[in-house]
Amino acid sequence: MSKHHFIIYSRSYCHLCDDMLEALHKLRAADGDGAHRFTVELIDVDADPELLAQYDEMVPVLLGSKDGQAAMQLCHYFLDVEKVKAFLRG
Repeated sequence: MSKHHFIIYSRSYCHLCDDMLEALHKLRAADGDGAHRFTVELIDVDADPELLAQYDEMVPVLLGSKDGQAAMQLCHYFLDVEKVKAFLRG
């Protein structure tokens, strides 16, 4: 089984970041057969000047990686459920 990992670049006072994390948790909870198993890591862009410069106005930004490969950006602002499901299937 593939190992999927998501990173949400976020900030502490961002309601959209909370919404994206909640949507990911709902996606996992709705998965009856366990196909959507993944880990999620939150990274605060305000704690790193380079991340702040890269993602400041785009947070939340969701990146996904599979089996330790390089992460790819999947969406920002809102969770693109269909894109995330396709990533998990692919």
